[in-house]
Amino acid sequence: MPEITRRIGLSLGADVCWPIAYTEILRRLDLRIPAPEGELRFDVERVTIKPFDLRQPCGYDVVIDRLTQWYDTTREWIKKSVILDDLYVFNNPWSVQSMEKQTTYCALMRLGLPIPDTWLVPPKAYEPAADLEVTLKRYAELFDIGAIGDRVGYPLFMKPYDGGGWRGVSRIEDAAGLRAAYEESGKFVMHLQRAVEGHDLFVRCIGLGPQTRAVLYDADAPLHDRYTMTRGFAAPAELQLLRDLTLTINAFFGWDFNSCESLRSGGRWIPIDFANPCPDSQVTSLHYHFPWLIKANLRWSLFCAATKRPMRKTLDWEPFFDACQPGMTPEERIRACGGIAKDRLDAARFEAFCAEHLPHLDEVADEFFRGPEARDAIRQKVAALFPEHEIEEFTGLFFERVQRACAEEPPGSLGPLAS
Repeated sequence: MPEITRRIGLSLGADVCWPIAYTEILRRLDLRIPAPEGELRFDVERVTIKPFDLRQPCGYDVVIDRLTQWYDTTREWIKKSVILDDLYVFNNPWSVQSMEKQTTYCALMRLGLPIPDTWLVPPKAYEPAADLEVTLKRYAELFDIGAIGDRVGYPLFMKPYDGGGWRGVSRIEDAAGLRAAYEESGKFVMHLQRAVEGHDLFVRCIGLGPQTRAVLYDADAPLHDRYTMTRGFAAPAELQLLRDLTLTINAFFGWDFNSCESLRSGGRWIPIDFANPCPDSQVTSLHYHFPWLIKANLRWSLFCAATKRPMRKTLDWEPFFDACQPGMTPEERIRACGGIAKDRLDAARFEAFCAEHLPHLDEVADEFFRGPEARDAIRQKVAALFPEHEIEEFTGLFFERVQRACAEEPPGSLGPLAS
Protein backbone atom coordinates (compact mmCIF):
# COMPACT_ATOMS: atom_id res chain seq x y z
CA MET A 1 0.00 0.00 0.00
CA PRO A 2 1.55 3.35 -1.01
CA GLU A 3 2.29 5.88 1.73
CA ILE A 4 0.65 9.30 1.32
CA THR A 5 1.64 12.27 3.43
CA ARG A 6 -0.88 14.87 4.48
CA ARG A 7 0.90 18.12 5.33
CA ILE A 8 -0.29 20.49 8.06
CA GLY A 9 1.14 24.00 8.24
CA LEU A 10 1.25 26.13 11.37
CA SER A 11 1.02 29.83 10.53
CA LEU A 12 2.37 31.39 13.71
CA GLY A 13 3.18 34.70 15.32
CA ALA A 14 4.29 34.90 18.95
CA ASP A 15 2.90 31.42 19.67
CA VAL A 16 5.35 29.30 21.66
CA CYS A 17 3.85 26.57 23.82
CA TRP A 18 0.95 25.17 21.81
CA PRO A 19 2.95 24.49 18.58
CA ILE A 20 5.50 22.54 20.65
CA ALA A 21 2.78 20.46 22.29
CA TYR A 22 0.87 19.97 19.03
CA THR A 23 3.95 18.83 17.09
CA GLU A 24 5.30 16.50 19.76
CA ILE A 25 1.97 14.77 20.42
CA LEU A 26 1.41 14.29 16.69
CA ARG A 27 4.86 12.69 16.44
CA ARG A 28 4.08 10.35 19.30
CA LEU A 29 0.73 9.36 17.80
CA ASP A 30 2.59 7.97 14.77
CA LEU A 31 -0.65 7.76 12.83
CA ARG A 32 -1.13 5.39 9.92
CA ILE A 33 -4.66 5.68 8.59
CA PRO A 34 -5.82 3.41 5.75
CA ALA A 35 -7.51 5.18 2.86
CA PRO A 36 -8.60 4.13 -0.65
CA GLU A 37 -5.57 5.81 -2.18
CA GLY A 38 -3.04 4.42 0.33
CA GLU A 39 -1.83 4.68 3.92
CA LEU A 40 -2.08 8.22 5.26
CA ARG A 41 0.79 9.69 7.22
CA PHE A 42 0.94 13.23 8.65
CA ASP A 43 3.65 15.85 8.69
CA VAL A 44 3.63 19.27 10.33
CA GLU A 45 5.84 22.28 9.75
CA ARG A 46 5.83 26.01 10.45
CA VAL A 47 4.79 28.30 7.63
CA THR A 48 7.27 31.05 6.76
CA ILE A 49 6.56 34.57 5.48
CA LYS A 50 8.24 35.16 2.11
CA PRO A 51 7.58 36.33 -1.45
CA PHE A 52 5.44 33.95 -3.48
CA ASP A 53 4.44 33.28 -7.06
CA LEU A 54 0.64 33.34 -7.32
CA ARG A 55 0.78 30.14 -9.39
CA GLN A 56 3.13 28.36 -6.98
CA PRO A 57 1.42 25.26 -5.53
CA CYS A 58 0.62 25.52 -1.85
CA GLY A 59 1.97 22.17 -0.66
CA TYR A 60 -0.22 21.99 2.46
CA ASP A 61 -3.50 20.19 2.96
CA VAL A 62 -4.44 22.14 6.11
CA VAL A 63 -3.14 25.35 7.63
CA ILE A 64 -3.84 26.40 11.21
CA ASP A 65 -3.62 30.17 10.89
CA ARG A 66 -2.72 32.60 13.68
CA LEU A 67 -1.52 35.49 11.49
CA THR A 68 -4.34 36.48 9.13
CA GLN A 69 -5.70 39.12 11.48
CA TRP A 70 -2.42 41.03 11.52
CA TYR A 71 -0.22 40.14 8.53
CA ASP A 72 -1.46 41.04 5.06
CA THR A 73 1.18 38.92 3.29
CA THR A 74 0.11 35.76 5.08
CA ARG A 75 -3.57 36.48 4.53
CA GLU A 76 -3.10 36.96 0.79
CA TRP A 77 -0.99 33.80 0.50
CA ILE A 78 -3.70 31.84 2.29
CA LYS A 79 -6.47 33.32 0.16
CA LYS A 80 -4.71 32.47 -3.09
CA SER A 81 -3.99 28.94 -1.80
CA VAL A 82 -7.65 28.35 -0.94
CA ILE A 83 -8.74 29.54 -4.40
CA LEU A 84 -6.05 27.86 -6.49
CA ASP A 85 -5.09 24.80 -4.42
CA ASP A 86 -8.20 23.98 -2.34
CA LEU A 87 -6.27 24.51 0.88
CA TYR A 88 -8.31 24.00 4.05
CA VAL A 89 -7.53 26.75 6.56
CA PHE A 90 -9.00 27.80 9.84
CA ASN A 91 -10.18 30.36 10.04
CA ASN A 92 -11.79 31.52 6.77
CA PRO A 93 -9.54 34.47 5.77
CA TRP A 94 -12.26 36.44 3.98
CA SER A 95 -14.49 36.22 7.00
CA VAL A 96 -11.71 37.21 9.40
CA GLN A 97 -10.83 40.15 7.14
CA SER A 98 -14.35 41.49 6.69
CA MET A 99 -16.25 40.58 9.87
CA GLU A 100 -16.02 42.46 13.12
CA LYS A 101 -18.06 42.82 16.29
CA GLN A 102 -20.48 45.20 14.56
CA THR A 103 -21.43 42.55 12.00
CA THR A 104 -21.76 39.80 14.59
CA TYR A 105 -24.09 41.89 16.74
CA CYS A 106 -26.29 42.59 13.73
CA ALA A 107 -26.31 38.92 12.73
CA LEU A 108 -27.47 37.72 16.12
CA MET A 109 -30.05 40.50 16.28
CA ARG A 110 -31.39 39.21 12.95
CA LEU A 111 -31.52 35.71 14.43
CA GLY A 112 -33.63 37.10 17.27
CA LEU A 113 -31.17 36.71 20.13
CA PRO A 114 -31.06 39.08 23.13
CA ILE A 115 -28.16 41.37 22.24
CA PRO A 116 -27.90 44.38 24.61
CA ASP A 117 -28.84 47.78 23.17
CA THR A 118 -25.88 48.98 21.12
CA TRP A 119 -25.08 52.18 19.22
CA LEU A 120 -22.18 52.92 16.89
CA VAL A 121 -20.73 56.44 17.08
CA PRO A 122 -18.28 58.17 14.70
CA PRO A 123 -14.70 58.63 15.88
CA LYS A 124 -13.66 61.70 17.81
CA ALA A 125 -10.64 62.23 15.50
CA TYR A 126 -9.75 61.25 11.95
CA GLU A 127 -6.70 60.41 9.91
CA PRO A 128 -5.77 63.41 7.75
CA ALA A 129 -7.05 63.16 4.18
CA ALA A 130 -7.31 65.57 1.26
CA ASP A 131 -11.12 65.59 1.21
CA LEU A 132 -11.75 65.02 4.93
CA GLU A 133 -12.69 68.59 5.84
CA VAL A 134 -15.18 69.10 3.03
CA THR A 135 -16.75 65.66 3.62
CA LEU A 136 -17.27 66.32 7.31
CA LYS A 137 -18.66 69.80 6.67
CA ARG A 138 -21.18 68.45 4.14
CA TYR A 139 -22.28 65.24 5.77
CA ALA A 140 -21.16 64.84 9.40
CA GLU A 141 -24.05 65.66 11.73
CA LEU A 142 -23.30 67.17 15.10
CA PHE A 143 -24.51 64.95 17.92
CA ASP A 144 -24.67 64.97 21.69
CA ILE A 145 -22.77 61.96 23.02
CA GLY A 146 -24.44 62.40 26.39
CA ALA A 147 -27.91 62.18 24.86
CA ILE A 148 -26.97 58.93 23.12
CA GLY A 149 -25.68 57.59 26.42
CA ASP A 150 -29.03 58.41 28.02
CA ARG A 151 -30.83 56.44 25.31
CA VAL A 152 -28.52 53.44 25.67
CA GLY A 153 -28.72 53.55 29.45
CA TYR A 154 -26.12 53.42 32.21
CA PRO A 155 -23.93 51.71 33.09
CA LEU A 156 -22.62 51.07 29.58
CA PHE A 157 -19.45 49.91 27.90
CA MET A 158 -17.61 51.87 25.25
CA LYS A 159 -15.48 49.65 23.06
CA PRO A 160 -14.07 49.62 19.51
CA TYR A 161 -16.50 48.16 16.97
CA ASP A 162 -13.74 45.87 15.71
CA GLY A 163 -11.66 45.49 18.87
CA GLY A 164 -10.20 42.52 20.66
CA GLY A 165 -8.18 41.66 23.73
CA TRP A 166 -9.98 44.30 25.81
CA ARG A 167 -8.33 47.04 23.73
CA GLY A 168 -9.97 50.42 24.31
CA VAL A 169 -12.77 49.03 26.50
CA SER A 170 -14.11 51.15 29.35
CA ARG A 171 -17.07 50.83 31.69
CA ILE A 172 -18.98 54.10 32.03
CA GLU A 173 -21.38 55.01 34.82
CA ASP A 174 -22.81 58.39 33.77
CA ALA A 175 -22.88 61.11 31.11
CA ALA A 176 -19.83 62.93 32.50
CA GLY A 177 -17.79 59.76 32.32
CA LEU A 178 -18.99 59.09 28.78
CA ARG A 179 -18.02 62.57 27.58
CA ALA A 180 -14.57 62.23 29.12
CA ALA A 181 -14.01 58.76 27.64
CA TYR A 182 -15.18 59.85 24.20
CA GLU A 183 -12.82 62.84 24.27
CA GLU A 184 -9.94 60.43 24.85
CA SER A 185 -11.06 57.78 22.32
CA GLY A 186 -9.07 59.25 19.43
CA LYS A 187 -9.59 57.61 16.05
CA PHE A 188 -11.48 54.55 17.27
CA VAL A 189 -14.97 53.96 15.87
CA MET A 190 -16.81 53.05 19.03
CA HIS A 191 -19.78 51.04 20.17
CA LEU A 192 -21.80 52.13 23.17
CA GLN A 193 -23.40 49.02 24.63
CA ARG A 194 -25.62 48.80 27.68
CA ALA A 195 -24.11 46.72 30.45
CA VAL A 196 -25.85 43.55 31.56
CA GLU A 197 -26.43 44.15 35.23
CA GLY A 198 -27.18 41.54 37.84
CA HIS A 199 -25.57 38.64 36.01
CA ASP A 200 -24.51 35.67 38.11
CA LEU A 201 -22.41 33.76 35.53
CA PHE A 202 -19.91 34.86 32.88
CA VAL A 203 -18.98 31.99 30.55
CA ARG A 204 -16.53 31.87 27.68
CA CYS A 205 -17.29 28.93 25.39
CA ILE A 206 -14.48 27.88 23.05
CA GLY A 207 -15.41 26.20 19.78
CA LEU A 208 -12.94 24.26 17.61
CA GLY A 209 -14.66 22.48 14.77
CA PRO A 210 -17.71 20.79 16.33
CA GLN A 211 -15.92 20.59 19.71
CA THR A 212 -16.73 23.01 22.52
CA ARG A 213 -15.54 23.79 26.01
CA ALA A 214 -17.53 26.07 28.30
CA VAL A 215 -15.38 27.83 30.91
CA LEU A 216 -16.48 29.97 33.83
CA TYR A 217 -14.69 33.28 33.22
CA ASP A 218 -13.61 35.95 35.72
CA ALA A 219 -12.96 39.16 33.78
CA ASP A 220 -11.78 41.00 36.92
CA ALA A 221 -9.02 38.51 37.75
CA PRO A 222 -5.40 38.75 36.58
CA LEU A 223 -4.95 37.39 33.05
CA HIS A 224 -3.60 34.04 34.23
CA ASP A 225 -6.64 33.46 36.46
CA ARG A 226 -9.49 34.58 34.21
CA TYR A 227 -10.16 31.11 32.84
CA THR A 228 -11.30 29.50 36.10
CA MET A 229 -10.99 25.82 36.95
CA THR A 230 -14.52 25.66 38.37
CA ARG A 231 -16.55 22.67 37.27
CA GLY A 232 -20.29 22.03 37.41
CA PHE A 233 -21.19 25.72 37.38
CA ALA A 234 -24.25 25.34 35.13
CA ALA A 235 -26.89 22.76 34.38
CA PRO A 236 -26.34 20.41 31.40
CA ALA A 237 -29.20 22.02 29.47
CA GLU A 238 -27.62 25.45 29.90
CA LEU A 239 -24.23 24.21 28.76
CA GLN A 240 -25.81 22.62 25.71
CA LEU A 241 -27.45 25.93 24.87
CA LEU A 242 -24.07 27.69 25.09
CA ARG A 243 -22.50 25.03 22.88
CA ASP A 244 -25.22 25.40 20.27
CA LEU A 245 -24.83 29.17 20.39
CA THR A 246 -21.06 28.94 19.91
CA LEU A 247 -21.32 26.47 17.02
CA THR A 248 -24.03 28.62 15.40
CA ILE A 249 -21.81 31.70 15.47
CA ASN A 250 -18.80 29.78 14.17
CA ALA A 251 -20.65 28.07 11.33
CA PHE A 252 -22.46 31.30 10.42
CA PHE A 253 -19.21 33.20 9.96
CA GLY A 254 -17.02 30.36 8.70
CA TRP A 255 -14.90 30.22 11.86
CA ASP A 256 -13.62 26.79 12.85
CA PHE A 257 -11.96 28.28 15.94
CA ASN A 258 -13.62 31.02 17.98
CA SER A 259 -14.83 31.84 21.47
CA CYS A 260 -18.16 33.25 22.60
CA GLU A 261 -18.77 35.19 25.81
CA SER A 262 -22.22 35.09 27.42
CA LEU A 263 -23.70 36.37 30.68
CA ARG A 264 -26.53 34.76 32.61
CA SER A 265 -28.92 37.39 33.95
CA GLY A 266 -32.36 36.61 35.34
CA GLY A 267 -32.03 33.03 34.16
CA ARG A 268 -31.46 34.10 30.55
CA TRP A 269 -28.19 33.79 28.60
CA ILE A 270 -27.14 36.99 26.82
CA PRO A 271 -24.29 36.87 24.26
CA ILE A 272 -22.03 39.91 24.67
CA ASP A 273 -18.79 39.25 22.75
CA PHE A 274 -18.46 36.57 20.12
CA ALA A 275 -16.14 37.77 17.35
CA ASN A 276 -12.88 36.28 18.62
CA PRO A 277 -11.55 34.26 15.65
CA CYS A 278 -8.00 34.15 17.03
CA PRO A 279 -8.75 32.99 20.60
CA ASP A 280 -6.39 32.49 23.51
CA SER A 281 -4.20 29.48 22.82
CA GLN A 282 -1.35 29.95 25.29
CA VAL A 283 -0.81 28.02 28.48
CA THR A 284 -0.26 31.30 30.34
CA SER A 285 -3.94 32.14 29.93
CA LEU A 286 -5.59 28.73 29.45
CA HIS A 287 -3.44 26.67 31.93
CA TYR A 288 -5.93 23.99 33.15
CA HIS A 289 -7.76 24.07 29.81
CA PHE A 290 -4.59 23.93 27.69
CA PRO A 291 -4.54 20.12 27.22
CA TRP A 292 -8.13 20.20 25.96
CA LEU A 293 -7.25 22.86 23.40
CA ILE A 294 -4.26 20.92 22.04
CA LYS A 295 -6.24 17.70 21.72
CA ALA A 296 -9.17 19.51 20.10
CA ASN A 297 -6.81 21.17 17.64
CA LEU A 298 -5.19 17.85 16.76
CA ARG A 299 -8.53 16.08 16.28
CA TRP A 300 -10.00 18.71 14.01
CA SER A 301 -6.91 19.37 11.89
CA LEU A 302 -6.23 15.65 11.42
CA PHE A 303 -9.85 15.02 10.47
CA CYS A 304 -9.78 17.85 7.92
CA ALA A 305 -6.46 16.68 6.47
CA ALA A 306 -7.32 12.97 6.35
CA THR A 307 -10.76 13.42 4.81
CA LYS A 308 -9.73 16.28 2.50
CA ARG A 309 -12.60 18.26 3.97
CA PRO A 310 -13.60 20.91 1.41
CA MET A 311 -13.23 24.54 2.42
CA ARG A 312 -16.52 26.46 2.50
CA LYS A 313 -15.29 29.48 0.58
CA THR A 314 -18.53 31.46 0.74
CA LEU A 315 -21.01 32.10 3.55
CA ASP A 316 -24.64 31.04 3.15
CA TRP A 317 -26.75 32.67 5.85
CA GLU A 318 -30.26 32.03 4.54
CA PRO A 319 -30.74 28.60 6.20
CA PHE A 320 -30.06 30.17 9.60
CA PHE A 321 -32.48 33.02 8.95
CA ASP A 322 -35.13 30.59 7.67
CA ALA A 323 -34.77 28.39 10.76
CA CYS A 324 -35.73 31.27 13.07
CA GLN A 325 -39.48 31.54 12.73
CA PRO A 326 -41.74 34.19 14.32
CA GLY A 327 -42.88 33.25 17.80
CA MET A 328 -39.84 31.13 18.61
CA THR A 329 -38.06 31.82 21.88
CA PRO A 330 -34.33 32.68 21.79
CA GLU A 331 -33.59 29.20 23.14
CA GLU A 332 -35.62 27.57 20.36
CA ARG A 333 -33.81 29.68 17.78
CA ILE A 334 -30.41 28.67 19.15
CA ARG A 335 -31.35 24.97 19.09
CA ALA A 336 -32.63 25.22 15.51
CA CYS A 337 -29.50 27.01 14.31
CA GLY A 338 -27.30 24.64 16.31
CA GLY A 339 -28.54 21.74 14.23
CA ILE A 340 -27.54 23.53 11.02
CA ALA A 341 -24.15 24.34 12.52
CA LYS A 342 -23.44 20.72 13.47
CA ASP A 343 -24.28 19.60 9.95
CA ARG A 344 -21.97 22.22 8.45
CA LEU A 345 -19.20 21.19 10.83
CA ASP A 346 -19.67 17.50 9.93
CA ALA A 347 -20.10 16.61 13.60
CA ALA A 348 -21.30 13.00 13.19
CA ARG A 349 -18.60 12.09 10.68
CA PHE A 350 -15.96 13.79 12.84
CA GLU A 351 -16.96 11.86 15.94
CA ALA A 352 -16.83 8.58 14.02
CA PHE A 353 -13.35 9.46 12.69
CA CYS A 354 -12.08 10.18 16.21
CA ALA A 355 -13.52 6.96 17.58
CA GLU A 356 -11.89 4.89 14.81
CA HIS A 357 -8.52 6.57 14.38
CA LEU A 358 -7.78 8.61 17.51
CA PRO A 359 -8.94 6.49 20.48
CA HIS A 360 -5.41 6.68 21.92
CA LEU A 361 -5.05 10.47 21.65
CA ASP A 362 -6.01 11.19 25.27
CA GLU A 363 -3.52 8.68 26.61
CA VAL A 364 -0.67 9.83 24.38
CA ALA A 365 -1.37 13.49 25.11
CA ASP A 366 -1.54 12.95 28.87
CA GLU A 367 1.81 11.16 28.79
CA PHE A 368 3.30 14.21 27.11
CA PHE A 369 1.68 16.73 29.45
CA ARG A 370 2.98 14.89 32.51
CA GLY A 371 6.56 14.91 31.23
CA PRO A 372 9.57 17.25 31.12
CA GLU A 373 8.98 18.31 27.50
CA ALA A 374 5.64 19.86 28.47
CA ARG A 375 7.20 21.65 31.43
CA ASP A 376 9.92 23.03 29.18
CA ALA A 377 7.34 24.26 26.65
CA ILE A 378 5.48 26.02 29.46
CA ARG A 379 8.71 27.57 30.71
CA GLN A 380 9.53 28.91 27.25
CA LYS A 381 6.19 30.72 27.07
CA VAL A 382 6.49 32.03 30.61
CA ALA A 383 9.99 33.32 29.89
CA ALA A 384 8.66 35.22 26.88
CA LEU A 385 6.06 37.07 29.00
CA PHE A 386 7.13 37.24 32.64
CA PRO A 387 10.06 38.99 34.35
CA GLU A 388 13.01 36.77 35.14
CA HIS A 389 12.34 36.59 38.88
CA GLU A 390 8.84 35.17 38.22
CA ILE A 391 9.71 32.57 35.61
CA GLU A 392 10.14 29.58 37.93
CA GLU A 393 7.12 30.51 40.05
CA PHE A 394 4.71 30.75 37.13
CA THR A 395 6.20 27.80 35.28
CA GLY A 396 5.45 25.72 38.36
CA LEU A 397 1.95 27.19 38.70
CA PHE A 398 0.91 26.48 35.10
CA PHE A 399 2.51 23.04 35.06
CA GLU A 400 0.66 22.13 38.28
CA ARG A 401 -2.65 23.22 36.74
CA VAL A 402 -1.97 21.10 33.65
CA GLN A 403 -1.30 18.12 35.95
CA ARG A 404 -4.58 18.79 37.72
CA ALA A 405 -6.40 18.72 34.38
CA CYS A 406 -4.80 15.38 33.50
CA ALA A 407 -5.88 13.96 36.87
CA GLU A 408 -9.44 15.31 36.77
CA GLU A 409 -10.05 14.56 33.10
CA PRO A 410 -8.45 11.13 32.56
CA PRO A 411 -8.28 9.53 29.11
CA GLY A 412 -11.71 8.71 27.75
CA SER A 413 -13.59 10.79 30.33
CA LEU A 414 -14.74 13.35 27.75
CA GLY A 415 -16.05 12.81 24.27
CA PRO A 416 -14.52 14.81 21.42
CA LEU A 417 -17.55 17.06 20.93
CA ALA A 418 -17.97 18.65 24.35
CA SER A 419 -16.66 18.96 27.87
